[in-house]
Amino acid sequence: MPYHPTKCGVKFDPPAFVLIYEDQDSHKIRQRIMPIRNFSKFSDCSSAAEQLKNNPRHKEYLEDISLKQLEKMYMLLRGHLKGQSVSECLAIIKKESAIDPEEDLNKLGDQELAKKKSIMDELFEKNRKKKDDPDFIYDLEVEFSPDKQVESSGWDDDESEGGF
Repeated sequence: MPYHPTKCGVKFDPPAFVLIYEDQDSHKIRQRIMPIRNFSKFSDCSSAAEQLKNNPRHKEYLEDISLKQLEKMYMLLRGHLKGQSVSECLAIIKKESAIDPEEDLNKLGDQELAKKKSIMDELFEKNRKKKDDPDFIYDLEVEFSPDKQVESSGWDDDESEGGF
């Protein structure tokens, strides 16, 4: 991989995706500006992110940038086009990319559920320990202290039925 991204962002006027990267061959820090064309406040951010990532002119530069991160940049640009401030856009993006443990995912539609699952997958991959990690422990045992009363589920209380 000849390019290692260090920072990425979005430029509002004219709309462009900005990537700061290190050229692995020369070890120089460089900047690449990728213009964003045909994007409006009604555009789909996920498809626009896919198009940018798969663009042959930018593909090798964006290899280490996740599709989710590109999508968030497009959401920031779309919010700006709608007249929202940067802080408002960031708050909306943070809310949309967070998982509420109390939310009932059974009530979501297919598209929203897929979005939540991809967020959970990304969080899992981010926190996952691999065998090659320096702090990997093969047989990790953790003891949890009960801070509050454990709720009984009731499904395993009755021993009279079945009686294994």
